[in-house]
Amino acid sequence: MKTYTFLVLSLPEEVPLRAGEPSQGSRVFEHAILPEVTLIKPIRCGRLVAGRQPDHGGTPPPRTSGKGGAMNSAVNHEAGRVLVVGMGVSGLATAARLSRSGWRTVLVERAPGRRSDGHFVVLFGSGKAAAARLGLLGALHDRTAAPQKIDIDRNGSNRPGIGFSDLPGAPWTLLRGDVENAAFRALPADVEIRYATTPTAIVHDPDGVDVTLLDTATGTSVTERFDLVVGADGLRSTVRGLVFGPPGKYLRRLNYVFAAFRFSGTPAGLEPGQSATMIERDRSMWVFAYRDHDPTATLIYRTEDVDAEFLGSPGERLRSIFGPQPLGATLGDVVDAAEAADEILFDSVEQVRMDTWRKGRVVLVGDAAWCVTFYVGMGVSLGLAGADLLGVMLDRHPGDIGSALAAWEQALRPQVDHYLDEVFEDRKIFVAESRLETLFWRLAPWLRRFRLGKHLVDRVIRVDELVRAKNADIIGPLLNTPPIVAGGTASGR
Repeated sequence: MKTYTFLVLSLPEEVPLRAGEPSQGSRVFEHAILPEVTLIKPIRCGRLVAGRQPDHGGTPPPRTSGKGGAMNSAVNHEAGRVLVVGMGVSGLATAARLSRSGWRTVLVERAPGRRSDGHFVVLFGSGKAAAARLGLLGALHDRTAAPQKIDIDRNGSNRPGIGFSDLPGAPWTLLRGDVENAAFRALPADVEIRYATTPTAIVHDPDGVDVTLLDTATGTSVTERFDLVVGADGLRSTVRGLVFGPPGKYLRRLNYVFAAFRFSGTPAGLEPGQSATMIERDRSMWVFAYRDHDPTATLIYRTEDVDAEFLGSPGERLRSIFGPQPLGATLGDVVDAAEAADEILFDSVEQVRMDTWRKGRVVLVGDAAWCVTFYVGMGVSLGLAGADLLGVMLDRHPGDIGSALAAWEQALRPQVDHYLDEVFEDRKIFVAESRLETLFWRLAPWLRRFRLGKHLVDRVIRVDELVRAKNADIIGPLLNTPPIVAGGTASGR
């Protein structure tokens, strides 16, 4: 199994730019491309990835043609030329939404091909509403498996657990690749897609943006002019680094590391289609089962030295962290699978905190702008909502990109800031930091049998937050139209 490492440099702001003297009224941003980037199959928020190169053969899902299709409220006029960087959920959704409003769209991805399934994601009501409005919901389905989720110990004992399907609104469990595939199919045929391509310099002035794009396959570069640049290239965004500054200014570590990967078959001790958790102090194992797909596994642990966790292989670190006690059948099977995985996402849990997501004609969306972390469970939902709202505001302010971006950020920021602030409360759902929290999760299913116990569990799970924020259509009210109900279909705006 090969492993590759991202090298992330944080340079002092006083380091001079390599670019020449900028012309009056323009600003120049440029940096060196690290050779490691061309070697890795990038996965969103990925710091250390082991695995095969992405499959860029075969037959891709069909894309729509022209400016028609299911996506709502398209304004079919010639809006300008836009560069969207990144082919994750946010980038694909943004490219599809803006294309249907008349933007001539160029979509670039640094990997040589599209990614595979990806890991577990959850789609709450707000995400379903955003997907419906974008015309994607019909291409998605809930993969939640039927068997009761269980909570287990290393010694093989188990008890009923609380699954996502037990939460209000019955959120869907699915794979990140499901949403990416749906958004890819929604791209109009005239969207220009370039793989193995990454920006190396961005020069913007009041009238447009000059972007130098490097083709990492051939080593050639070209500089092109755009009216708008959208950075949707994830937690360690190249666009953010070029335009807004080094990652140290915006990344906030939470002192946790996680590993996520696809498990072939069923882990020992579990039934096919059965999800499971093992919650211990400062570490946990999650097996997410699906009714029509192999399960995915996630291992999470706390650390006081994030950088040191990436000095060895993922398998070595996981075996050390979850030892020295015997691992038991299920955890042992999962750790063995992590060591042998063709592809594993091994990364630190980090937020992105920025005072603004826009500068001139450059804007960031999704994890590049806010990365609320998987603890919150709103990454996909916010990526879809951000793409949808960006298209709406650009439609409302034709020819005035500055006003459109300002209105977009003003409308979306309160929601995003709320989720960023709630991360430590949501963390308690995934990993316990004390013996009391560990005991609570073991007793939670039993407590829910009683009125007072259910009230206590609902307070910890924050059911009111699920109903008020995560299951609500957060964009509908901003559009002055009736919100889309969870699981509903798109309605016109």
